[in-house]
This record gives sequence, structure tokens and C-alpha cells, in this order.
Amino acid sequence: MKKNIALLAGGYSGEYIISIQTAETIEKNLDHDTYNIFKIIVDRDDWIYEAPNHQKIAVDKNDFSLKTDNQKIVFDCVFIAIHGSPGEDGRIQGYLDMLRIPYTTCNSIVSALTFNKSYCNKVVKAFNVVNIANSVHLIKGEPYSMGAVLDILKLPVFVKPNESGSSLGVSKVKAVEDLLPAIEKAFKEDNQVLIEEFIEGRELTIGVYKANGYLIALPATEIVSKNEFFDYEAKYTPGVTNEITPANIDTNLREQLESKAMYIYRHLNCRGIVRMDFILQRGSNKLFFLEVNTMPGQSENSIVPQQVRASGRSLKEFYGALLEDCMKNYSV
Repeated sequence: MKKNIALLAGGYSGEYIISIQTAETIEKNLDHDTYNIFKIIVDRDDWIYEAPNHQKIAVDKNDFSLKTDNQKIVFDCVFIAIHGSPGEDGRIQGYLDMLRIPYTTCNSIVSALTFNKSYCNKVVKAFNVVNIANSVHLIKGEPYSMGAVLDILKLPVFVKPNESGSSLGVSKVKAVEDLLPAIEKAFKEDNQVLIEEFIEGRELTIGVYKANGYLIALPATEIVSKNEFFDYEAKYTPGVTNEITPANIDTNLREQLESKAMYIYRHLNCRGIVRMDFILQRGSNKLFFLEVNTMPGQSENSIVPQQVRASGRSLKEFYGALLEDCMKNYSV
């Protein structure tokens, strides 16, 4: 019997459109002979499934079900394709756990932790397997001193919303007079701001996932942006960034990336596909951890699909493996 799969897209953040593109890729590459796919668009007002006859049906949030053609649809698994809130910060996960419905991403606690860049950095630093840049964490409404920030950090720095994705609200600051405007810009996106020392070097990112009981590291990608850094334009405008998959790195560095990423995945208790970003510092060749993406972008030419193809797998095989592992190994 075909399994019913809810594919959640949309969300509450500025990454809404990117989430829709991710869901389109997933829907296209899931095996429709094995799964009944119900793409549900989530926004603050409603969670809506559009039936093949274009009828719009609201999800019954009491038990996460749909009623279509006088038939009640319940789901065997939820494929979460929402970037940002509520799909990447643990909110959807907590709701689904209460209903005991399996889903493809990290659980609510891990999602909430990794969504908060400052807290995640502190936990990963305690693992003592990778370097972490010096940083300052600001909270809206709490007093802070520009002098105190500059006593702790050396320019240039990155100023970023602490809980946001797709580089929204991020600035690279080289001059003291630009620091306050950058902080104010980041506070427009979030109530917390992370100021982080700039580490000059090569940006490398690697996908890790679990399937058939095995942890698998995908081929790493090197990101070379024509912009000052890998900002929103660089991420989503063709031609602005060169994404080299697989990255042109030696065996020793490849093994380091894979082992460190898999160690972090295991010790953070991640699930599903996770993409981790690192910087290889110029001169020292030290690896610095940047962040964990628990719902990485997966539009057709995004990094994770590139890495899957470079591994010799098809997206159909990859997404099927994620779903099957989720349904087999889900636990609250």
C-alpha cells in the first residue's frame, strides 16, 4: 500500500520562496509509485493543501489530517521543507512529536539549538573537534557597549541575526563607524544578534545524512563568491557564486571534513539531511566551524542536490532513503 507523505513548504520567514523551490525539487524527485504526496503550504494563517481539482483544503491541526472527497487522510510521515520558522527552529517538530507522526528533520530540541547560532557554537566548541571564531552575542533590549565589543573582537567582523537563514540581515564590517548600522540591520531580522570575527580562507560545506542505519557524508563543495561574502544575492543569483562540487581538496582535508561533520552530526543527535559550513583558514589550514543547516536549500541547483549527484546517487534514491530511514527509526 502506498504511504501518505505530507510535504510541508512555506513558513513564516523571508525564506518562504526558497522553501517553495525546495519543495518543488523534493516533490518532483520522490517516487510517486511508492508514495502519495500531499504538498501543504504553511503560513501564519492557514496550512493549505491544493487538491488536483484546485480545491484548497485546510489541514485539521487537531490531528494533522486532511478531509478530501469525504475521506480522511492521515500521514505516515512528514517531509519538512520549510527553511526558518516554524520548520527549522523546532516548532513544527514539537507539534508532530505530540501527535507521534514521523518527520524527516532533527527533533525539536536539536532544531532549536542549531537554529540559535550562538548557542550551537558553544555546544560544538565543547566537543573540542573544530575551531570556533570569537564572537559576541547581543540581545535586543539588553545594554551593550561598542567599546566592549571591540575589546573582544578584531575587525573585520560579520554581524548577523542569531536566528535566521539565507544570509538575511548579514553584514561584513571593516570599519568601526559601520558596526552600529550593521547591528541595527541585523536586529530588524531577529531579537538576537551574533557578531563574529572574520576568518579569511576557503569556505567549504558538506552534507551528512543517515540511511539504512549508516551515516553518510556527501562530497564537499567549495563556495567561491564574487560578492564580499556568500550573501543572499550570492546564494540565489545565477553567476554570482561558483560552487565547486566536489571541492578540489586533498585526501587529508576531505577526510577531516567528513570525520568532523559526522562527529558533530552524531553528538548533536541530528536526523535527516544536514549541511555543515566550515572555513579553512588561510595560512594556518585550521578548520573553523560556521553553522549547521538542518533544512538546507534544495532547489534543483542547490548545494545538496549537487552533492547527491556527485556521490553517484539520484535525488529519487536519496529522498526515498531519507523517508524510509525516518519511518523505520522515528522515536519521540
